[in-house]
Amino acid sequence: MAGHSKWANIQHRKGRQDAKRGKIFTRLIKEITVAARMGGGILGDNPRLRLAVEKAKAENMPGDNIERAIKRGTGELEGVTYEEARYEGYGLGGATVMVDCLTDNKVRTVADVRHAFAKYGGNMGTDGTVAYLFKHCGQLLYAPGTSEDKVMEAAIEAGAEDVVTNEDGSIEVITAPYDFGAVQTALEKAGLKAELGEVTYKPSMETELTGDDAVKMQKLLDALENLDDVQNVYTSAVFDE
Repeated sequence: MAGHSKWANIQHRKGRQDAKRGKIFTRLIKEITVAARMGGGILGDNPRLRLAVEKAKAENMPGDNIERAIKRGTGELEGVTYEEARYEGYGLGGATVMVDCLTDNKVRTVADVRHAFAKYGGNMGTDGTVAYLFKHCGQLLYAPGTSEDKVMEAAIEAGAEDVVTNEDGSIEVITAPYDFGAVQTALEKAGLKAELGEVTYKPSMETELTGDDAVKMQKLLDALENLDDVQNVYTSAVFDE
């Protein structure tokens, strides 16, 4: 992919996420509540909850907010009951899109997601349409110029699944989802600070978009991410520099 830079795309995505930070606490509270409801309120026994709390702390969420969200999930405090919903489809140029939601009204949510797909040139499919094309994993990305040998040594010792050096010089460390926190901590202790670290769904293949298709695809992704019930949007789309 001549014009595609993994690093540039990640920086672009981070910038757009930072512009939407007002929604981050709301989404994290929902995730903590659902994780606690499904697996209990003890972090050591609930990997999903532990990841959600770690992410909340990384975003400087106050401890009281975290504690209340856990208690709402375990039933110690009253609160809205959210359900998980996943919607799948295609965007411009055949790019795959997967949308994870937490909602108290699936009828409203599916209508909103379908409308966004239709309005911005996408096509919403049925369950399983594209999910098999994504891998659930932890991902750590290091800037071009980071020592590949140092990352490789620390990552392997920490139990990472894979280390990939991209054409632009950036380095990715891939982990099992619930090993992410331990691997990230081990790499930080080795003096390696990731520019991006998250548990995500990584596409098995990427779809490079340019020109009008890239502009339209970004509008679709923004429309989906701006929906109140949407937690995360995953896509195979990457954009030409």
